[in-house]
Amino acid sequence: MSVKRIAALRKKIKDENLDGFIVSHLDHVRYLSGYTGSNGLLVIGRNTADFFTDFRYADQARKQVQGARVHISPKGDLIGILSDYPDFNKKNLKYGFSEEYLNVAGRKKLQKVLPEAVFIESDSVLAELGWVKEPAELASIKKAVDISDVAFERILQLIAPGITERELAAELEYQMMMLGSQKPAFETIVASGYRSAMPHGVASDKKIKKGDFVTFDFGATVNGYVSDMTRTVVVGKASTRQKKIYDIVLKAQLAGIKKVKAGISGKEVDQVCRKIITKAGFGKNFGHGTGHGIGYFIHLGPRVSHLSDDKLMIDNVITIEPGIYISGWGGVRIEDDVVVTKNGCKVLNKAQKKLLEL
Repeated sequence: MSVKRIAALRKKIKDENLDGFIVSHLDHVRYLSGYTGSNGLLVIGRNTADFFTDFRYADQARKQVQGARVHISPKGDLIGILSDYPDFNKKNLKYGFSEEYLNVAGRKKLQKVLPEAVFIESDSVLAELGWVKEPAELASIKKAVDISDVAFERILQLIAPGITERELAAELEYQMMMLGSQKPAFETIVASGYRSAMPHGVASDKKIKKGDFVTFDFGATVNGYVSDMTRTVVVGKASTRQKKIYDIVLKAQLAGIKKVKAGISGKEVDQVCRKIITKAGFGKNFGHGTGHGIGYFIHLGPRVSHLSDDKLMIDNVITIEPGIYISGWGGVRIEDDVVVTKNGCKVLNKAQKKLLEL
């Protein structure tokens, strides 16, 4: 599989009239080579692929890396060692790199180590990398989704006045680990009461109170692939206002799911959700995009937002997650992971979406 992925990237390198590409982000390195360690660099040429790591990962790299020659840096300096390979430093070789994932210091060091080479910002080479999923990738994401679904159902009985957000997050992550998750897909969000108006309100020491909305946004990781789901519940009896806001968000989320199919843009899906929320009078309270792709990254393309012209393709996996957030009061977000199909989509999550009054 790695050989096929490297070959696809190599075609892009040629199309961009580059001689090679420096892959520095570990998630990209893993996707392209199979390597799962925490220190690695991949240099892909028009007809070559070379992987670099340090002594700690020598055995691991030789077992895992596919489609590239493995080199071990004795000092752990993965950029510095490139100077030991004359083929990398022929005059006027053009190397692409991702401006988003290689910092200024890394770029300066590359130029110092390979002074005869020319380095060109080429984020387009990585565009759409991993967007369309292979069967094994879909299977891993589905398992990660199943884990998050079950973990959520398991913690429902623990949600009660007096418990802290941090305690609920810890229990949620523990349950995912026990079910087979390698690690949380991202820092778990548990936001209650007024804090549920914070879209990225990671768990705090705030205690849950009766009448609170509690929003959970979390995910599992299986074989390096992630899930990403959100559910919002009420502690005790929901107020009329809470029911109204929840119903609007749920209506928007279901409409967004219904709109998904191959060939339409992320913007079109976002518009369907946004129109419902805006018509209900809460457009200004929905300040983020409707969704994003997931895979070996938690935020991958295609984007599903009012700014996105990305076209949905068969076997993209995207989130649909509209929300309403009212500062000082609270908020609601509901999120599922869906696989894009020719004429629609398949919702992977099974966790219930009716408003739970706990």
